[in-house]
Amino acid sequence: MDARRQLQEFFAGGDRAVLPHLSVDCAILGFHDGEMKVLLLRWKGADAWSLPGGFVRQDEPLDDAAARVLHERTGLDRIYLRQFHAFGGIDRRESALLPAFQSLGLTVPADHWLFRRVIAVGYVALVDFAEAAPAPDAFSEECRWWDLQDHPALLFDHDDIVVHARDALRRELETAPIAASLLPGKFTMPELQRLYETVIGRALDRRNFNKWVRERGLVERLEERKIGQAHRAPFLYRFIERTGDA
Repeated sequence: MDARRQLQEFFAGGDRAVLPHLSVDCAILGFHDGEMKVLLLRWKGADAWSLPGGFVRQDEPLDDAAARVLHERTGLDRIYLRQFHAFGGIDRRESALLPAFQSLGLTVPADHWLFRRVIAVGYVALVDFAEAAPAPDAFSEECRWWDLQDHPALLFDHDDIVVHARDALRRELETAPIAASLLPGKFTMPELQRLYETVIGRALDRRNFNKWVRERGLVERLEERKIGQAHRAPFLYRFIERTGDA
């Protein structure tokens, strides 16, 4: 089925398949080689960008909806994904997209259910962007990574969602080994520090960082060193597995 027909069918009866006023918006943040990026969609018929997201299906748990969006946009599974905030401003409406739909020749009345108030539950994901395969959805023309500090202004309240998502990620770094999926099973302390600095957005003192990580019981030092270094080979570490973690 072509995208235009798919959109037409969604406009006509989508409210029977989804919860019309509840969506998930996913701030998919990517880390690789010291860079931090965010995955964005460009809408069909417009030079307008937003975060990936979508309505929650009638028979779908909320967390499953976020995992589905993540997989459809990146091709990835079983990565760090957490709900972090709900966004329910009274002006949260999809009506900003009406001109884009009209430019595609689609007739959608301004009072359509799609353009009424929508409550969004925000999710933040942390992935290795080198392993992702960005793919647009039926509503978008393009899906690609942008530098977290240099991306276009986003539709709706999505700029605010990105800020909240990064703040949530910083708080999570305090207690959870969320970097486990982005580093090899054995890594050096400088490699771990570089990831934390990228997420936090500032440089950290080496000695203080080493002490901070060890005091929180996130990692354990191995009796192995990383070979092939120009200077003295640093010790290798690994994350401590915690029973009961998601």
